[in-house]
Amino acid sequence: MKIFRQIFLAIKYFWLPIILTSATALTLTACNPANFKSAAAQVPQLVTAILSDPKTFNYPLSQESPNVFPLIYEGLTSENPITGKIEPSLAESWEISDDKLRFVFTLRKELKWSDGEPLTADDVVFTFNQIYLNEAIPADARDVLRIGESRALPKVRKIDAQRIEFTTPEPFAPFLGTLGLPILPAHTLEPFIKTKDQEGKPIFLSKWGVDTPPDQIIVNGPYKLERYDTSQRVVFKRNPYYWRKGPKGEPQPYIESIVWQIVESTDTSLLQFRSGGLDTVGVSPDYFSLLKVQEKQGNFKIFNGGPATGTTFILFNLNKGKRDGKPLVDPIKSRWFNTVEFRQAVAYAIDRQTMINNTFRGLGKPQNSPISVQSPYYLSPEEGLKVYNYNIETAKELLLKAGFKYNNNQLIDAQGNHVRFSLLTNAGNKIREAIGSQIKQDLSKIGIQVDFTPLAWNTYTDKLSNSLDWEVSMLGLTGGLEPNDGANVWSPEGGLHMFNQKPQAGQKPVQGWEVAPWEAEIAKLYIQGARELDSAKRKEIYAETQKITQENLPFIYLVNALSMSAVRNRFEGIRYSALGGAFWNIHEIKVTD
Repeated sequence: MKIFRQIFLAIKYFWLPIILTSATALTLTACNPANFKSAAAQVPQLVTAILSDPKTFNYPLSQESPNVFPLIYEGLTSENPITGKIEPSLAESWEISDDKLRFVFTLRKELKWSDGEPLTADDVVFTFNQIYLNEAIPADARDVLRIGESRALPKVRKIDAQRIEFTTPEPFAPFLGTLGLPILPAHTLEPFIKTKDQEGKPIFLSKWGVDTPPDQIIVNGPYKLERYDTSQRVVFKRNPYYWRKGPKGEPQPYIESIVWQIVESTDTSLLQFRSGGLDTVGVSPDYFSLLKVQEKQGNFKIFNGGPATGTTFILFNLNKGKRDGKPLVDPIKSRWFNTVEFRQAVAYAIDRQTMINNTFRGLGKPQNSPISVQSPYYLSPEEGLKVYNYNIETAKELLLKAGFKYNNNQLIDAQGNHVRFSLLTNAGNKIREAIGSQIKQDLSKIGIQVDFTPLAWNTYTDKLSNSLDWEVSMLGLTGGLEPNDGANVWSPEGGLHMFNQKPQAGQKPVQGWEVAPWEAEIAKLYIQGARELDSAKRKEIYAETQKITQENLPFIYLVNALSMSAVRNRFEGIRYSALGGAFWNIHEIKVTD
């Protein structure tokens, strides 16, 4: 599955709002977490949960979020979610040439891997040259590293054991941020790159799956994998070789272990949190009132970071291609979906304010842009961004203009076909299921019949990323401050260009795949935006991209929930933000009891 790899490589923060996952980050728990927790009560630990099992322990092949990698890996740099600044991580410093084309990074002294082996410039060069920049490895990292119209990649070379030089073909504004990509261990993984299977592919592609013994996964982050029990839990243990130290020189992190319980339902996670089995839980709007009155009694605090940085949206499958001579999308429906007035009519027909009032209990904001409201490059409606406020009459006018007609309140196209399509999302996410039910009802008011079908996560992602056999879908993406983190969404070749997905490496080819002019224009502007070093000019470029996306609606954005998490009061050092969540600074958080 090539679509749901954490876009921007969600290694930046520890607890991001979800991308394409089954529900909010920090939720869930299964089995009997209370028993597991009491068995290790003497050890400072954090117990939280996720909605589904991890799919891989091989970072470049990861396709979902949340995933294990923010806990177990770091890159040369990191982005502070409070200040938005790029900060040193594995690199202690860097120098940039006057022409902004050469970057020299100096690693911290005495860095080590979790097996005690030294982490050096060889690991950095290996990670980039043999993994991220290697066309034989289907890593989405390449999408955010490609530069300019030529889509050229940076050059990476070792200067000495502590220093690495990166050279770019032209100025690239987001470059420092992209170097938050995890650095991987050459001494363990390089043989897997060099050794090929019978098809001539690196055996790396089949290594470090979830069946790999955890002690074989060599890492550099604050934690290492200790245990994985399928459909039950993932356990992380403090990495004794982690580089960060506290103010008195004491080793960090302070929390000895982290337990992710695995459950199928956010309802279960709520019950486990209320009974004391979880230390933290994502607070969705339907849980807020219940939990708010229990804060004092339950000895926890609800943190509210304002609108979440991610997005939730519906999208139509605009792919006009064929596989083995069969259209991916029924040609009749494909004509509807590829008519911009049709997509705009659907946008006008969705009552987002009712969605906010009912499903989100007032704890949400309309979303109108692919760029997070926290970003300095966000274009607000007041600055000219088009919005689609609920208006049934406008929706019907657009449909009639596009050649549709009504027959007994049922919408039909010019050829007399009744307008009906399926809407998919992932099962188990109550918010999305409620949104889907409302959309079904809303669109019936303009004569469209929607078959709303929540699917099991694996089935759902297979349709979206492999078979490409779907009509309309609802999902979400994480966001952030840097627009170029979405390069693989807006590049027609990108692994997350899901509304018109080009098959990725290793997938069956598609014949007749087309790129619309507006798609190409967005991609071109993203290249220009990444090239521009002047922040004001960058804002103008990304403003234009947002205008095009809202006019053509590859995604129909819905509602952005407030970013909220409940955390037990025994955790000290929480600096909550919508961008990073509660535990982005996990290394410095302490348990007080």
